[in-house]
Amino acid sequence: MKVKIKRFDKSLPLPVYKTAGAAALDLASRKEMTVNPGEIAYLPLNIALQVPADSFVLVAARSSLHKRGLMLINGIGIGDSDYCGSDDEYRAAVYNFSKEPVRVKKGERVSQMMVLRREKVEWEEVDEFSKENNRGGFGSTGKS
Repeated sequence: MKVKIKRFDKSLPLPVYKTAGAAALDLASRKEMTVNPGEIAYLPLNIALQVPADSFVLVAARSSLHKRGLMLINGIGIGDSDYCGSDDEYRAAVYNFSKEPVRVKKGERVSQMMVLRREKVEWEEVDEFSKENNRGGFGSTGKS
């Protein structure tokens, strides 16, 4: 899939798959920032994208981000195909849940992204589903 990308700071590398089996591309902070305890910060990720109209961008935390005392405040981010202007820089909204300030260095990989195809949903409204499909709600598979 071809995706147009703009880097705001060309001294930082393009997002890359770090291993042959990697599902997502790592994204790095464009600026050095300190996130104080209990604070939310918006880390600029150095990219603007133009993805195909039938695609979207999913941004998630790197699995090690929590070890630094940070988490993505919204869990994941979704970049729609029409978020595609030259100034539409992707950002990671992070929350410092630790008791210490966390320094994020310029170029530090903080999140990861996937570009995925999407299908438009067409609703088929019904009054009932098959009763055999009822599973009992949250935790129902762990019951004997």
